[in-house]
Amino acid sequence: MTTTQPAAVHLTIVRQKPLMTMRQILLMNFGFFGIQYSFGMQQTAVNPIYNFLGASPEDLPLLNLAGPVTGLLIQPIIGALSDRTWSPRWGRRKPYFLIGAIGCSICLFLFPFVAAIWTAVLLLWILDASNNTAMEPYRAFIADKLPPSQLAKGFLAQSFFTGFGITLANISLFVFQNLISGATSAGIPYWVVGSFMLGAVCSIGTVLVSILTTPEIPPSEEELAALRARKGGFASALREIWDAIVEMPGELRKLALVYLFQWYAMVCYWQYVSLSIAESVYGVSADDPKYADAVSWTGLVNGWYNIVTFCVAFPLVTLARRRGAKWVHIFCLLCAAVGLVVFANLTNQYLLFIPIIGLGIAWASIMGVPYIMAVRMIPSTRYGVYMGIINMMIVIPMLIQTLTFGWIYENVLGGDPTNAIMFAGIMLAVAALAMTWIKEPPIVRDVDDVMQMPAGAH
Repeated sequence: MTTTQPAAVHLTIVRQKPLMTMRQILLMNFGFFGIQYSFGMQQTAVNPIYNFLGASPEDLPLLNLAGPVTGLLIQPIIGALSDRTWSPRWGRRKPYFLIGAIGCSICLFLFPFVAAIWTAVLLLWILDASNNTAMEPYRAFIADKLPPSQLAKGFLAQSFFTGFGITLANISLFVFQNLISGATSAGIPYWVVGSFMLGAVCSIGTVLVSILTTPEIPPSEEELAALRARKGGFASALREIWDAIVEMPGELRKLALVYLFQWYAMVCYWQYVSLSIAESVYGVSADDPKYADAVSWTGLVNGWYNIVTFCVAFPLVTLARRRGAKWVHIFCLLCAAVGLVVFANLTNQYLLFIPIIGLGIAWASIMGVPYIMAVRMIPSTRYGVYMGIINMMIVIPMLIQTLTFGWIYENVLGGDPTNAIMFAGIMLAVAALAMTWIKEPPIVRDVDDVMQMPAGAH
């Protein structure tokens, strides 16, 4: 009689991986810079493009539906497929983030030439699908390559390049506004076009650097045996995702609650920050010509908080080692919560740079610190699928935000974008409170032997 294999076939394989130099870690993560430049353009430039094309503020959440939906559908599937992939020539994770980077470059090149809201929405869907194809295999790539003692450096190096990429995206908007004049027939300024063109080059160029300089570690005999045991394609990958969700460690489930509040808050900030600055600093709305100045200044503000992000990313490694990743993340979230409440009530454009430092500190933690804990909770042969599931914890709150916040904005917050920013601050404080519920898993030390553990056993 044939029976299905138990969950214990999923292994945590702890083996001695070679230590990497800081230069190698930075080169390995350099592609994240280009991916995050693309994300930075989505944060700062896409919603203003919608506004330039005549979209209503209350419609912005639904117009951004592409991000959460594509992340929900694509990242877990790509993660599961990458777990099943191995090619001596192409590797395991690299094919996925290369394909994603190519898609991002094409979409970034085309995006500023849209002439109607529906074309902008369509391109955003394709851009987000490409971004999601690249994102989680890249995180699994870090877990594949680095020994446990260097995982914090690896994930916070991604935070560093997240800040660096988004900083360049935002600062380019400010710089190009002062260098380039004119606009497309749809009214999109050419300085916005210039920022998108730079992003198209960065997306593919930086990923190629990482691919060409960082070889993947060939799977061990145990991992190859596990790969060969997993037969089937797309349908089997879907079953793998479902099994991984069912077998998810309890502490990882608690992390999903933290993600619910912190990512709901971040989306509120990105969608409404330019409108908030326009109202509180410039005293205008999106249909006023001065709104372009608010968009440009928003790019500078967002660029500054991302400078803070890449400045604090590596110090957070030391702090997380000394104080624990859990308490570091709580502290960072509270910095952002206080910062956003203050930010929303300022009318001086220069003073905005002070409280937004708190968001920069939190953004460095959000993009790195939770992953330090997560990789201690999951089997190494399922890094890809669980990184995809962790992304579901990101995009489901985004999806909830797109479906609910339009009503909240109009009926609870009075249609006031500054209230939306304060609301985001409150949500980050709630995320910090939820974080206290999690018991941080112990650090796994580097060993020479192979340990086999049931999925979710640690």
